[in-house]
Amino acid sequence: MTHAVVLGASMAGLLAARVLSESFDHVTVVERDTLPTGAADRRGVPQGRHPHVLLPRGREVLEELLPGLTDALVARGAVTGTSGQIRFLLAGHRFLPVPGTTRTLMLSRALLESHVRQEVRGLVDVRERRDVVGLLGDRTRVTGVQVRDRDTAQEQVLDADLVVDATGRASRTPVWLAERGGTAPREDRVTVDVGYTTGRFRLRPGALGDQQAVLLSAAPGVPRGGAVFPVEGGEHLVVLIGGFDDRPPADPEGYHRFAATLPFPDVADALVGAEPVGPLRVTRFPANAWRRYDLLDDLPAGLLVLGDAVCSFNPVYGQGMTVAALQALALRGLTGAPDPRAHARAVARVVRPVWDLTVGADLQDPRVDGPRTRAGRLVGAYIGRVQAAAAVDPAVAKAFVQVTGLLAPPPSLMRPDRVARVAWASLRSSRRFPAPRTSELTGAG
Repeated sequence: MTHAVVLGASMAGLLAARVLSESFDHVTVVERDTLPTGAADRRGVPQGRHPHVLLPRGREVLEELLPGLTDALVARGAVTGTSGQIRFLLAGHRFLPVPGTTRTLMLSRALLESHVRQEVRGLVDVRERRDVVGLLGDRTRVTGVQVRDRDTAQEQVLDADLVVDATGRASRTPVWLAERGGTAPREDRVTVDVGYTTGRFRLRPGALGDQQAVLLSAAPGVPRGGAVFPVEGGEHLVVLIGGFDDRPPADPEGYHRFAATLPFPDVADALVGAEPVGPLRVTRFPANAWRRYDLLDDLPAGLLVLGDAVCSFNPVYGQGMTVAALQALALRGLTGAPDPRAHARAVARVVRPVWDLTVGADLQDPRVDGPRTRAGRLVGAYIGRVQAAAAVDPAVAKAFVQVTGLLAPPPSLMRPDRVARVAWASLRSSRRFPAPRTSELTGAG
């Protein structure tokens, strides 16, 4: 009988367990927290009370892994719509409404995780309130884990054919590898020192007009942002974002003053007459960090690492849960007993384009310290032109949102027809030409 052990009942861990249940006779999930029975926040997810965006591609993957998920969550109060119902205010540009029918799903992290946890519990064994003491085996093969019951302090050995580390940013795998004479992964790190303050509110009727959400990023000269997202219960999460020595306050008066300084007034306007539901919540995020397991050639057999234990992104861009879902899909694509090196490379293929998007955007802020290459500056300048074009051409707006929603690869923005649209938009903004039809552009299609 084959046995897989997943460390951590995070979204990454739960989705990995779901995939492994297809190929292993028994799957055990080990979690240090007490897991709630319903949609409730938990200690192990301190950022859970803040907005968690499930990008369009993430919703598609979750629907593939857990069929019926979208409809089930909508029945429990999640809000669904299309990308055209989100107001994008990015880099100082008010995007035109995004055409199309790409389905969105907006809800609290607690509700999403509770549904996934409920679905996965029926397939695997979940052991709560267990600390992981260490891995078993040697530098060439991991054969299980040793865990400790947090209530009784009793230790137990869980023999396993495969161990998956999904314990998040606090992962101990680099230490365990080094202790066994192996190589700890290199960590690529870009410090962003993001701080965000979130309130849960009941907005006044019509506060967002006919749209469902607002996404407002920092703009040149105004390194502050915010967002308004609907969640279950007819409520909204409103987050304000800053960084370094310019973080949003945690007191109501300061919070509203900060909202009034954002590049556009839309978030502050939405807060007019809003009724608070609970206290303001504050979280800080230090840095984008990528542990480069894909560069190691001595990974032990029987051990895989995924989720935030591999790479954690600036949460401002809302990519974490979708990347976790894509990593689970990559794991599913590995046939037989997953080879650690093949798996690490598969995870890197998921991470790389998102890392480039995230870090590239962060490096536009002069306060962020990181490698700035000539190629990176050229790409950043072009993305700035794309965002400006999105304010006058809905086709460009749609193309950009598809990339940030991970529905299309970043190079798709360089298609000849899209480069032509971006150039045309620059002329239009100065000469007021109408937006071109696709058939008018070379290479359109």
